[in-house]
Amino acid sequence: MDIKIFQMDEKDLEILKDILIRDFDEFWSFNTLKEELECTNSYYIVAKDNNIVGFAGIKKILDEVDLMNIVTQKSKRNFGIASMLLENLINKSIELGASTMTLEVDENNSPALHLYEKYNFKKVGLRKKYYNGINNAVIMTKDLKNF
Repeated sequence: MDIKIFQMDEKDLEILKDILIRDFDEFWSFNTLKEELECTNSYYIVAKDNNIVGFAGIKKILDEVDLMNIVTQKSKRNFGIASMLLENLINKSIELGASTMTLEVDENNSPALHLYEKYNFKKVGLRKKYYNGINNAVIMTKDLKNF
């Protein structure tokens, strides 16, 4: 699988519009992604073979970066795409001068928890009933200063 990472643009967003709910997860709507793409503090990327197979984004606030999402196409999971996206965003965060990267992840999302732990994110807190008023979110952070 020959996958390359690109900065997301309006064309990518239009392609995602028609396949977002069918091929990816329901958490990120087209309108939410459009707002993120238009935000000057946000940076979004796409993973492509011939098609978009994943996307991810960060938002920089002062010297911190929040990992907003990493989403891989349902049929392309477990091929290392999320790792490629995360590595790209970690490097971009360092380039932007961020000292930490923070995220929330559903405590029941074992694949995502494993991914973040693999990249040395540390569990620092819990947000009760964060997802749909039911599932807790684990707050994780990574020190980028000594990376």
